[in-house]
Amino acid sequence: MEESITQIIEKNAVVRDWSLKTQREKGDSLVEESVANLPEHTTVNVRQNNLEDLVRVWNQWDSDTRGIFTERYGDIAHLITIRVDEQLIQAMVRFWDPAYQCFTFNQEDMTPTIEEYAALLRIDNVQFGKIYVKEPKPLTFRKKLVRLTDMTDAWAEKQIKKKNETICIPWSSLRESVLSHPDILKRVNLFALAIYGLVIFPRVLGHIEVAVFDFFERLKQGVNPVPTILAETFRSLSTCRRVGKGRFVGCAQLLNVWILSHFWKVERTPFHMFSKTFAPLEAYLKKEWPKEITEQHWVSVFQNLRAEDITWRAPWIRPSVLLYKCGSQDWVPLLWIMGRSWIRSAIGSKAIFFATIYTRNRRAGAVRVRLHG
Repeated sequence: MEESITQIIEKNAVVRDWSLKTQREKGDSLVEESVANLPEHTTVNVRQNNLEDLVRVWNQWDSDTRGIFTERYGDIAHLITIRVDEQLIQAMVRFWDPAYQCFTFNQEDMTPTIEEYAALLRIDNVQFGKIYVKEPKPLTFRKKLVRLTDMTDAWAEKQIKKKNETICIPWSSLRESVLSHPDILKRVNLFALAIYGLVIFPRVLGHIEVAVFDFFERLKQGVNPVPTILAETFRSLSTCRRVGKGRFVGCAQLLNVWILSHFWKVERTPFHMFSKTFAPLEAYLKKEWPKEITEQHWVSVFQNLRAEDITWRAPWIRPSVLLYKCGSQDWVPLLWIMGRSWIRSAIGSKAIFFATIYTRNRRAGAVRVRLHG
């Protein structure tokens, strides 16, 4: 039986002491198969899906339909209108350290955390400690298609394709159902599926792969999607960095917002930014960000980054209870969308003092810390 989260609340000072003590005694916590000699240059493809269809659907919906969608799936619809700065992402990958699974900008270590991504997406109707694990005997892809669309077995069988050894379905096959299905909840669910397949896990351009269907089915059970989103981001960053090239298939929109949010230098943060009604992605879209900045300029910014140049905790992060280690382990496994473990180091990143933290192992309790100010 899966154990519950260990109910231990510790102060920030305790977490800091634990991190320093562990690092002194055990050294830096490196993941398995760490790579010391990385390519000097990294060329990354950040090509995105064409999202005009999704934008058109969202704009056609009335406020009631949008409200139903947001209540079920949080703020993920904002992702379809976020412009990805490809030069920024390409520059960031150069500074990703696969061994520590964090960005090392000059002397500063930074990494996205579960709490930050959860705050960005505002997905509240999930169980924080319930992570995605692939079912040992899931329904067939065809049966999932039939259940989600109300179409026939023959139709579903005809839509299933194979792209680069990946089983998937073209987005064009679902477009009509999203637009005109008589059941409003079906339309909402299929639209959310499209965002997960085309924006959050965009591995096969123009298609939604079977792994996304498996993952999406589990969301109805209250699974927290954020650890899997984060694991896929780490996995893709590490793959591109080790090889020195490749296509980034994590959610570029979230990574884009995350890094720029830490440059929101503010002297006084209004209270509403810590409230449940504040929508960080909506606020990001309303803010004017610099455009047409070259990759080399971003590289220069990151090479010379100092602690005073950034805010360690993004202004929209609310004080909350965080997980900071898995039982007696100094690291925590994240499960990416294929159901495999992706180890995240918990030592060696300065972020642990501020907003870090990961998820728990399914077989072990996890210690919690409350973040104060």
